[in-house]
Formats: sequence, structure tokens, C-alpha cells
Amino acid sequence: MKMLIATGWGWSEMLWVALISICLVFFVLVLLVGVMKLFGVIFTAGQHPAPATAPSGRPVTQGQLHEEEIAAIAAALQLFRGALHDRESEVLTIMSIKRAYSPWNSKIHGLTQLPDRK
Repeated sequence: MKMLIATGWGWSEMLWVALISICLVFFVLVLLVGVMKLFGVIFTAGQHPAPATAPSGRPVTQGQLHEEEIAAIAAALQLFRGALHDRESEVLTIMSIKRAYSPWNSKIHGLTQLPDRK
């Protein structure tokens, strides 16, 4: 309520300000998306991929893989999947140790000593 008194605005003025600010934020977001799309079109316009050729020299059609490529992909996947996880026993052991004193749970270490005044 103090803000209403300080600016002299009523509820209608405050609602207009809120509506205009929300519309402005969405307009700027749409503008940024448009700018990013424009940059994408500009930077990829001059790049056309060269037609792919197989190691034997004959052109490769879309979706066609040769035996060497299939073997390389299979070997890479096998190496990746093998190194993904170590062999573990999957047994979780939680040991609870009760101690009366530990510096980790002592509250006295969290207090700052006052300096000596002379």
C-alpha cells in the first residue's frame, strides 16, 4: 500500500504497467528467437555437403553402410559399453559408529572467540 501512496497510482495504472511489461518481455523473447534463426540461416547458407564416396571409390547412397563401417561402429559400441561400468557387488553397507566426542559435531568450534581488549 505504501507504493500506491508514494507514486499516486491507482490499481488501474499498476495493472497497465504490469501488462505492458509482460508484453514487452514476450516481444523481446520472440525477437531474440528470430535473430537466432536468422543467424542460423546466414551461417549455413554457403555450406553444402560434398557427395560421400566409399573407400572403394564408388558413391554411397543415403542410408548405405559398408562392412568396414559396420565393424568399426560395432567395435566402438562394444568398447564404450564395456568401459561404462565397473563390476560391482551392488551391496550397500552402512556402518554406524557411535562416538561421544568428535570435532566435526562439536559446537564450540563454530564460535568465534572475542579479542582481548586492552
